Amino acid sequence: MLDESADLRRLVASPVFSAEDQERAIGAVAEKAGIGGLTENFLRLVAHNRRLFALPGMIRGFRELAARYRGEVTAEVTSAHPLSDANVAALKQALKDKLGKDVTLHARVNPALLGGLVVKVGSRMIDTSLRTRLMNVRTQLKEVG
Repeated sequence: MLDESADLRRLVASPVFSAEDQERAIGAVAEKAGIGGLTENFLRLVAHNRRLFALPGMIRGFRELAARYRGEVTAEVTSAHPLSDANVAALKQALKDKLGKDVTLHARVNPALLGGLVVKVGSRMIDTSLRTRLMNVRTQLKEVG
């Protein structure tokens, strides 16, 4: 919801709103979204303690912990063109075979790559993009000439 609503992002990030206003607004958003129970109480507590600005980081951290618990890793894939469902499935399977864990892919498109992929898993990066290969050839030609 944070990604889709500029008003919600402003409510979360702005120190202008009082804790009571933030708590009421978060309660209304949670009710409308059908969020209840422990999650709603947590959101209200975060708003009450004036820590809504940290909510995106909390969400990211929770997702990382949950993925680690499930034995999953996240891979960021950048390609020159959108990947087909078959390409995504093949890439997931190749990464699963290599890493021994289930892989969640976050795909992005960057036409500047010209072709190929850039895959980042944790601190590892595999760059098979045509742009990088051309830059390497260019560097090698400069060294020779």
